[in-house]
Amino acid sequence: MKKILSYNVNGIRAALNKGLADYLKKEDADIVCLQELKAMEEQIPTEELDKLSYKRYFYSAEKKGYSGVAIFSKEQPIHVEYGCGHELFDYEGRVLRLDFEQYSVLSIYFPSGSSGDLRQDVKYKFLDFIFDYIQALRNKIPQLIICGDYNICHKAIDIHAPKRNEKSSGFLPEERAWMDKWFGTEMLDSFRQINGELPDQYTWWSYRANARANNKGWRIDYISLTENLKDRLRDATICPQAFHSDHCPLYALLDEI
Repeated sequence: MKKILSYNVNGIRAALNKGLADYLKKEDADIVCLQELKAMEEQIPTEELDKLSYKRYFYSAEKKGYSGVAIFSKEQPIHVEYGCGHELFDYEGRVLRLDFEQYSVLSIYFPSGSSGDLRQDVKYKFLDFIFDYIQALRNKIPQLIICGDYNICHKAIDIHAPKRNEKSSGFLPEERAWMDKWFGTEMLDSFRQINGELPDQYTWWSYRANARANNKGWRIDYISLTENLKDRLRDATICPQAFHSDHCPLYALLDEI
């Protein structure tokens, strides 16, 4: 059985101060995908991480304190691909890929558009680019596991107040249509594959208005699987009891690939 865990840590240094390493030790995932590191690799304290049995790969943004992704793996990959070949998105440290013999795992931090029109336009450009990037990658590597903070709620069930947020970045019709397209190309939402229409399941909560305590959240973090992994998927869970970030981790459990 292979356990894949994904977590937007909203600053890896802060998350480590809140016990992230102990949490990862307890969860004992085979592969851990992290997003929003907000640190250069040399800034990350490794004392606690060194106690874990992972090979660690970081891809930080060139801008300090911003974005960045990582993957920790118990198994040695046959190849590590840093970035996606797009100048802006690589500058922002958004895509990291580990290739294994039979499959690849990606940790992706999709842009947020919540700060205004300029970043919303960047987000749309990223959505177009990453869709084509993944479709091309599948021709070379058919079995993919794509972990990340997608910064989009797919359906009304994935957000606590769909009507009130229908004009909010992260739940715009154009973004949701992209998710329809994404999951309409033999790509599976691992959580919904296992949990169906289970309501009130979120992975991010605003720090405002006691949102997390009241479970007024958004499900914007996903572990997507190519359809050819469907029969290997055994479980998929969101873990809201973890409090190292304004997001919570999620994992997928698959038969050995």
